[in-house]
Parts: sequence; C-alpha cells; structure tokens
Amino acid sequence: MMKEKNPQNFSPLALAFVGDAVYGLMVRERLLLKANRPAGQLHTLSVGMVNARAQAKAFACIQPVLTDTELSVFRRGRNAHPGHTPKHQSEGDYHCATGLEALFGWLYLSGEQERLCELFDRIWQNGVEGLEAGGNS
Repeated sequence: MMKEKNPQNFSPLALAFVGDAVYGLMVRERLLLKANRPAGQLHTLSVGMVNARAQAKAFACIQPVLTDTELSVFRRGRNAHPGHTPKHQSEGDYHCATGLEALFGWLYLSGEQERLCELFDRIWQNGVEGLEAGGNS
C-alpha cells in the first residue's frame, strides 16, 4: 500500500497520528510479553508510558543514536502546532512527544520495522517512565 507514497510527503501531524498508534502498540505488546496480566492492569501500565512526559523522556534516550534524517523528521513533528496542549502536560513535553510520534510513524510507513524495534528496545532498556512498574529494571 505504501509503495506508491513517500512518507516524507505526509504532514508531521499525519505522521504523528500513525506514530501514536505504532508506539502505543509497541508498549502494549512489550507489557503483555513481560507479564500476562489482566487487561485493566496492562492498560494502567501503558498509560504511564504513553503520555507526553514519558515520550519526552523516551526521546532523550534515543536522541544520541538518531540519524540526521531521523532528527529532521522528529523536528518537523516537534515544531508542528496541533492547536492544543493536553491539560496535565507541559507544552514542551507535548511537542517533544509529537516529534517522537512523527518519527515512529515515519519509520513505520517507510517499512523500517527493524529500526523501530532497535529504538524502542533502547527506550525500554533505559526504564522510561512507568517501565519499572512493568517489572523491568
């Protein structure tokens, strides 16, 4: 399906829309694989990791290993203005999270699943926000 489309041509907010789902699914999958728990507990754990503050910390974990192209995609997402900021999140964290989501969306739509997993593994191994509650140290 994506063979005819260049992900670079999508708006940063469209990339973030897809990246939000990709990142959220990766968190949910990792939590499930880590410990088979009731869905309510899994949801509570995932909420602690899929929010602006946690995603800003996640970006800090991967920033040193990003390529120039990946950083460019991140900056496009970070600098996009969705027109609102969630009530309990800082504007800086929210923009950083949007950049991370844009990057994950771009990688996914580019067919870069191996790179997605590499970056997500780095985030997970660094114990970003809530991961300790998931039983990972």
